[in-house]
Amino acid sequence: MKLVSSIFFPIAVATSALAHGLVTQITVDGKVYPGNTVNSKENPSVIRLVSSTSPVKGATNPDMNCGFGAPQPAADVGNAMPGSKFEFTWGSGFGGNWPHNTGPLMTYLASCGSTTCDKFDSTKAKWFKIDQQGQDASGKWIQAELPGQPVTVTLPNTLAPDNYLIRHEIIALQGAVSMGGAEFYPSCSQFTVGGSQTGAPTDKELVSFPGAYSDSDPGIFDPDVFNPGSSYTFPGPPIAAFVSGSSSSSNGSATTGTSASGTSASGTATTSAPTATSTKSSGTCKLSRKASSSNLTVAASTVRPRHLSRIMRGLIANHALSL
Repeated sequence: MKLVSSIFFPIAVATSALAHGLVTQITVDGKVYPGNTVNSKENPSVIRLVSSTSPVKGATNPDMNCGFGAPQPAADVGNAMPGSKFEFTWGSGFGGNWPHNTGPLMTYLASCGSTTCDKFDSTKAKWFKIDQQGQDASGKWIQAELPGQPVTVTLPNTLAPDNYLIRHEIIALQGAVSMGGAEFYPSCSQFTVGGSQTGAPTDKELVSFPGAYSDSDPGIFDPDVFNPGSSYTFPGPPIAAFVSGSSSSSNGSATTGTSASGTSASGTATTSAPTATSTKSSGTCKLSRKASSSNLTVAASTVRPRHLSRIMRGLIANHALSL
């Protein structure tokens, strides 16, 4: 039977990448806001619960808004201030660690206007980007640091008081070598920001989801994502100019004072990874990771297509060598 269908098509594609994942908790300046899990009793939360932990596929998919079924508001609204530190904890659909390791994390805000965000229809939201994180100075993706520790995003110090939806997103790029292969994991949460600051985006910096991305955008379709020495361009709009006092770039990638590789827009590094260096004129990250030719051979010959994390590819490769 061809070795039980080649070990059940690498163990049913590693149990569908551990059922992928979602944001399980947000910590703001030390205050913990727990989330819920899919298909279980839902407790009050600030995090809009997705109906599935599977990835959203296709940049024009309506679920690009806030994840599967997540236009449904959450029950609670959290509190924050300009400069507040947000820590987003990601987990797998089975309650374990986040299973992927390749691709950026980006964070957007949208004003809910005079109503609190638990009453706001997110399909009407106009979003502006405040943070984008890619690779650290060694070329390692920040996403690879997520197992066991959160990713940190700092609200702009000059952010005006308002009711805000916060859209924190992972794009997993292990399948991005093919058009339409990128996996999107958007997560929305509801907060009211106080203070007396005046920072706000311009109309030109606002985007809609879906609508902000295309499947052919660099950074979403990326045939060179696993090639050492290749560069990465963040998709979507530039970070809003008021976040860092910089000018918006014309190519939609990072600008002066923003993160092109591994630090947040406010200069706060995510996780404990080394501070990144950026190419400020282009907003691209440099893949400086040196790949072992033997490892590349094993990965290329053992796992196709590339929609498993590097950890899972290694496990499957080791299993194949032991047969």
